[in-house]
Amino acid sequence: MFTGIITDIGKVLAIRNDGDFEFTIGCNYQVDGIPIGGSIAHDGVCLTVTEKGREGEQTWYKVNVSHETVNCTKLKSSKSRWDIGSLVNLERSLKVGDELGGHIVTGHVDGVAIVTRIENIGESIKVSLSGPYDLAKFITKKGSVALNGTSLTVNTTRDNEFEVNLIPHTRVKTTWNSIRLEDHVNVEIDPLARYVARLNELRE
Repeated sequence: MFTGIITDIGKVLAIRNDGDFEFTIGCNYQVDGIPIGGSIAHDGVCLTVTEKGREGEQTWYKVNVSHETVNCTKLKSSKSRWDIGSLVNLERSLKVGDELGGHIVTGHVDGVAIVTRIENIGESIKVSLSGPYDLAKFITKKGSVALNGTSLTVNTTRDNEFEVNLIPHTRVKTTWNSIRLEDHVNVEIDPLARYVARLNELRE
């Protein structure tokens, strides 16, 4: 379980592909406090820590990514996949008693949206995205959505398109500062929206 509040920006240090992918992620976390088998969200994808260590001042850990996960996330896109040096939004799993600063995020990506427009609004930026049509009913004005693991509020919607606003703090603390047109973005809808939609289906 996560909240969509990014707590570190990781960097891909190494990649191994022997059927599934293994990524080595450099981070600022104190890895002594991260258990093997623990969960960390990477651009909104919940992955399991399989190994960890330190080389000099650089702390790191390893995660495995299956081809199924690749095919269901932005990693499938050659434009937005992780390469050595790629920066990744990180969030450690929520603990009992932690502040729920964003909204409930599971780390299970529902689909991928494409950035269609970026507009400067004062010191903030407005980002327009085109998402999958089957997710459009779950994304609503003033509702929450997790994009690349970041909890954001939806400004407006139209069909399968929607807009979010990124304040300077969010951009600095995440990888959103380097967002580009046509980038692919992981989308996780608000679980509450999913449950409400299911209840409505059962009532029909």
